[in-house]
Amino acid sequence: MNFGLILSTAFMMWKGLSVMSDSPSPIVVVLSGSMEPAFQRGDLLMLWNRNLFSETNVGEIVVYNVKGKDIPIVHRVVRKFGTGPDAKLLTKGDNNAADDTELYARGQDYLNRKDIIGSVVGYMPFVGYVTIMLSEHPWLKTVMLGIMGLVVVLQRE
Repeated sequence: MNFGLILSTAFMMWKGLSVMSDSPSPIVVVLSGSMEPAFQRGDLLMLWNRNLFSETNVGEIVVYNVKGKDIPIVHRVVRKFGTGPDAKLLTKGDNNAADDTELYARGQDYLNRKDIIGSVVGYMPFVGYVTIMLSEHPWLKTVMLGIMGLVVVLQRE
């Protein structure tokens, strides 16, 4: 019963954050070193996607999805063409030599505002390393689930 409450509370908090930030993924983990020294691999980023009073500007760090790929990319906007929802954005990792045109979907030269999941508004260093470890070492998931199951069984009254 307690375990179910914990899971449902976590899910409701996630959905609440999604609605508040207007982002399908309000928290993401930096998976590579492309944004060093600004962000390190394993940093947990908090996103905001409600540009009510201002739009995405050059220099802003954004997280975007590429069509056909399921991994969010954290990079800085280095160029902007136009204004409003039709603006075209070009991004680049701080630690990369070239811009992101090679990362975009085939036939796509720039990002549209709708491609952006959110802008980075805060971060917690290295907190997301747990997620990286679990994805790189699948056996850790089994160990963690086993420990959680054991705790649930041992805490029954």
